[in-house]
Amino acid sequence: MAAERFDAIVVGAGQAGPFLAARLEGAGMKVALVEREALGGTCVNTGCTPTKTLVASAYAAHLARRAAEYGVTIGGPVGIDIKAVMARKDGIVAKSRGGLESWLGGLAGLSILSGHARFVSPTEIRVGERLLTAPQIFLNTGGRAAIPDFPGVGEIDYLTNTSILALDTVPRHLVVIGGSYIGLEFAQIFRRFGAEVTVVEKGPRLVAREDPEISEAIRGFLEKEGIRVRTGAECIAFARRADGIGVSVSCTAGAPEEIGSHVLLAVGRKPNTDDLGLEHAGIETDARGFIPVDDQLRTRVPGIFALGDCNGRGAFTHTSYNDFEIVAANLLDGASRRVSDRIPVYALYTDPPLGRVGMTEAEAKRTGRPILVGRRPMTRVNRAVEKGESEGLMKVVVDAETKAVLGAAILGVGGDEVVHGPIDTMYAGAPSTTVQHAVHIHPTVSELIPTLLSELAPAD
Repeated sequence: MAAERFDAIVVGAGQAGPFLAARLEGAGMKVALVEREALGGTCVNTGCTPTKTLVASAYAAHLARRAAEYGVTIGGPVGIDIKAVMARKDGIVAKSRGGLESWLGGLAGLSILSGHARFVSPTEIRVGERLLTAPQIFLNTGGRAAIPDFPGVGEIDYLTNTSILALDTVPRHLVVIGGSYIGLEFAQIFRRFGAEVTVVEKGPRLVAREDPEISEAIRGFLEKEGIRVRTGAECIAFARRADGIGVSVSCTAGAPEEIGSHVLLAVGRKPNTDDLGLEHAGIETDARGFIPVDDQLRTRVPGIFALGDCNGRGAFTHTSYNDFEIVAANLLDGASRRVSDRIPVYALYTDPPLGRVGMTEAEAKRTGRPILVGRRPMTRVNRAVEKGESEGLMKVVVDAETKAVLGAAILGVGGDEVVHGPIDTMYAGAPSTTVQHAVHIHPTVSELIPTLLSELAPAD
C-alpha cells in the first residue's frame, strides 16, 4: 500500500494539536490531524470544561444554602437535580467540541482522521488501513488517570476523573483516594451536591507541593463543609463489603476502614505513550512513560516533536497550548522560544480557588538566597468580607536583594484571577517595588497586592 503524503502529521487533538495543525495549514502545508476519540482532548471533554461547569453548579447550590446569611429568603430546602446538572455540563461540552469541529472542518488543507495512530517508521504513521507519511510528526497524545496497584483495586468498581462525569445519581458516600487537585475538586463538588465525602491521602497533608499553611487552610475550609480528611493513609486497600466498598487506611486517628458507596481514584496521571509504536520510530520514553524533549520540544528523532501532557514538561491546558506556541513560532516565525522560559503557573479550583505562580516559600529557601515573605488572611481583605467569602490567605515571596518576585499563592475568592498580577510582574521582570507603588481599584481583591508587598518581612 502506497503511503499518503503530507507535509505534517499531528497525532492527538488536545490543546496543542488542533491549533498547531491549523497554523501549519495556514502556512500552506498539507496536514493530517489524527484523533482516536473526540476533538478537544481532555480539557474539552473530560477535564477543564466539564469539571468547571460542575464547580459552577456546586457553587450555586452552596450559595443558595447560605442565602439567609445575606438576608435572602428562599422557600424550602435546596435540592439537586443531578440529571439536569449533568445535562448542563454535557451541553456546554458539546458546544465547545462542536465549535472546534466546525472550525477545523473548514480548513481546506487539513485532513481529520479518526482512529488510533501507530508508528511504522520515523516518518510513517498507520491509522487503521491507511498509511501516512510526512517529514514532520507532532505528538499531542495527552494522558489518562493512573490506576495504582493497591491491594484489591481489581476487585472493585472504581471511578476515575472520566467515569465520574457520567454519574446520574449522587453517591451516598464518595471516598476520594488522593488529596490533590483533581481529588479535592471532585470532593467539594459532590459534597455540595449532597454526598457524604471522605478524602484519603497517603501523605501527611493535602496538596503537598504547597507550603504547609496553604495546605492547612485548604483542609480547614473543606472540613468546615463536612468533608472528612484522612491523611497519613499508608496502607490503602480495597474490599467488597455488604454495604459498599471497604477502603482500608492506616492513619493516626479515625476508624481503620471507610465504607463508601463509590470510590474515586485521583492519584495522578500517566501519559498516553504506551500504544503508539514508538519503538518503530526509535523513540524511547523515561521511567514514567514520558517522551523526553529538548527546550524546543524536539524528541531525539529528527522531525518528531512531542507536545502537551505526553512530554512531561507540563500537565495543564495552558502549558500544552504554550507548547504549540513555542513550536509554531520556532518553525514558522524564525523565533527561538524555549520551554525553560516558562514560569510555572496553575490553579486549584476548589471554592475558594488557589492561584499559584513560581516558587513556594520552601522552594525559595532551598535556593539559599535571602527572601522576604508577605502574608495576609482573606479576613483582612474587604472585598472578600463583603462577599461573605473570606476563607484563605494571600502570600508572596520576594528576593530580598533584587526585589524580584519569586512566587505567589492567592488562596481566596478570585484567587485564580488575582494571581495574574504577580504572573505578569514576573514575566515583565519588574521588581516588587514597581507593583508596591501601583494604584489599584477599590474594592477588589487585587488592590491588596501592593499592600502585601509593602508588608514584606524576612522569612522565618
